[in-house]
Amino acid sequence: MKHVHTQASRGTRWMAGLAVVAGLLPLAACKDKEAPPAPAATAAVSDPLLVRISPEQAANYKTGPVVLADVTLVQEHPGRIEANERQVSRIGATVTGRVTQVLAELGDAVRPGQTLAQVSSPELTTSQLAYLRASSGLSLAERAVERARQLIQADVIGSAELQRRESELSIARAEKRAAEDQLRLLGLPSAAIERLRTEGSLNSEASVMARQAGVVIDRKVSQGQVVQPGDQLFTVADLSNVWVVGALPEQAARSVQRGQVVEIEVPAIDQKFSGKVVFVSDTIQPETRTVAIRTQVDNARRELKPQMLATLRIAGATHNVPVVPETAVVRENDRDHVFVQVAPNTFRLTQVELGPLTAKLRPVRSGVNAGATIVTEGGFHLNNDRAQRLLTETPAVAGEAK
Repeated sequence: MKHVHTQASRGTRWMAGLAVVAGLLPLAACKDKEAPPAPAATAAVSDPLLVRISPEQAANYKTGPVVLADVTLVQEHPGRIEANERQVSRIGATVTGRVTQVLAELGDAVRPGQTLAQVSSPELTTSQLAYLRASSGLSLAERAVERARQLIQADVIGSAELQRRESELSIARAEKRAAEDQLRLLGLPSAAIERLRTEGSLNSEASVMARQAGVVIDRKVSQGQVVQPGDQLFTVADLSNVWVVGALPEQAARSVQRGQVVEIEVPAIDQKFSGKVVFVSDTIQPETRTVAIRTQVDNARRELKPQMLATLRIAGATHNVPVVPETAVVRENDRDHVFVQVAPNTFRLTQVELGPLTAKLRPVRSGVNAGATIVTEGGFHLNNDRAQRLLTETPAVAGEAK
């Protein structure tokens, strides 16, 4: 009896559970009818690159098509100012001796023949004595020939003796010329040589003189210094025109020719100059894989200084390509973008690859095609609205939450 009672109790509890479930099902059905279905999660998420503006805001932005234009591609390369080596003279001592005076300083403007330094030299004294001996020997030889001509007319000597003395005269003249040339090579001026010949006054100091007009751009001598031929003491440069040197990648070198006009910008003085290519190297630097070029620039006002940094802008071939205004470009994550119209008052931030700026236009390499409508002015503010919407999770219409 006890077993039967247990089975009956279990059956009773099972039937009671079914009744409860049956009672709850109608309630659940009613609740489903009352609540609408939830939208898909993806539908609630708006496109982060898409932005819509209200009709009232449309007047704040300007749009226009991407057009085709003839664009001359410009290459930019770093460079520096250097003195024109064809107008540079490196001046040294002509004799071995000790510097007694330094008469020119760095940056001084000098003229041809101006004395830059004085050098006391025993070598110069020896050469002057040699000149005096040669000059005296020439005078003696001239008198000997004149006496021989008188004697031959008196039939005292023969013609052979006259010829010997004339030969000695020719040698004496050559020795005097050689001694005089040696003095000139040692830096003795013509006036000093003439005084030496007429008065016999020796000059113990040789002059280091400028050979051209220009500016002293280097000085490597001090008073009391012992110098000798071959030592570079001064560098004088005519800076009325200078070189701007640069290095082109080997791929770009073929587009540059001698005589080509180059625009040069010097940031130090915030000015632009026009130069002409005077040299394109025939060899490539193996370490940098670059080709050296030189341009020549007029510098009449001396604004360009050697070793100033510069930028070379070299115009290449002209191509007909799509272009966008500079004002249409938006920088986002260090990349260029433009807003492309995809529907009325609806724009998408589109990444593009652009070339360098030319006449306020950026040539399009990829990302947008000619004919597409873009925001030409106001893109910066439109991007700010887009970014604000993403931060505040507002609806896609820019400005509706304001």
